[in-house]
Amino acid sequence: MPFTPLDIIALVIFVVLWTGYTWFARKKAKTTDCIARCLHQHRIHWMYEIMVRDIRVGDAALLANLERNIAFFASSTLLILAGVLTLFAQVERLEDVLSSIPYADFPNHLAIQLKLTLLAFIFVISFFQFTWSMRQYGFLNVMIGAAPLDTNGDNQNLMQYAREMAIVQDQAAHSYNYGLRSYYFSLAVISWFFHPALFIFASMFVVYTLFIREFRSKAVKAITKGQALLNQEREQGQGGGQHGT
Repeated sequence: MPFTPLDIIALVIFVVLWTGYTWFARKKAKTTDCIARCLHQHRIHWMYEIMVRDIRVGDAALLANLERNIAFFASSTLLILAGVLTLFAQVERLEDVLSSIPYADFPNHLAIQLKLTLLAFIFVISFFQFTWSMRQYGFLNVMIGAAPLDTNGDNQNLMQYAREMAIVQDQAAHSYNYGLRSYYFSLAVISWFFHPALFIFASMFVVYTLFIREFRSKAVKAITKGQALLNQEREQGQGGGQHGT
């Protein structure tokens, strides 16, 4: 048997933590201020503003910058995946390296291959997420290009169209976020090559880091305050018969 009972326990904990945190973050974002929830509101405001702008060059530049970031991670993922696949031909050398590390778990040929398979599978998922995010940003560009000008900002059909554009952008951002999470959890898998106990600790540390950054960071607090200010500005603008900026 390639895995010890502790290895199996560590793998189960890893899967439960990853899937559990994904479910928790998605459900929590519906009722709690976090990066996903607050940025969705900012995207709605952004799409509202696009509808009343005659010149949208700046918006196109912002979207192009987002797509460049995703394209960088997508191409980097392919390079990393190629490196992981190359390691399959160097398992014996990898065994020698691991056996020379103090306190590392005794390496097993089949176990190393299975761990590399898991690592490759994670980066395949990451690549799918990044490329799907890029495609959705392409869909958003088409929708923005088709959006007519709403000079008064009071056309309800166009306001609903703006909200639909925000949903598409939100889904693209979610795919990008899932791809980044794959990177985080892949680092936890790397620790499995050394010891399953370290794998458990790294998995919990990744979840803790993600939770702090997405729900408790200073960036979340600032984005939440900014959302409140934008809501107040829009309400004042609508109350005065003008479109808020």
